[in-house]
Amino acid sequence: MNRNEIERKIEELKSDYIRIQGDMEKLESLGKNGNVAYSEKLLEEIELELKQLREMLNSAV
Repeated sequence: MNRNEIERKIEELKSDYIRIQGDMEKLESLGKNGNVAYSEKLLEEIELELKQLREMLNSAV
């Protein structure tokens, strides 16, 4: 992956993260806590992937 691809993937993941957070808030307001747990897991996975991509980006400098 080159620098531009890494940056593009980071932006996509940030967008997904924000979308999932919004969805999670809606689910919480509807009392669907089972689905909230799944959303939390997705957010954790995105956070991990973002961390890995940032490390790749830093080493690509």
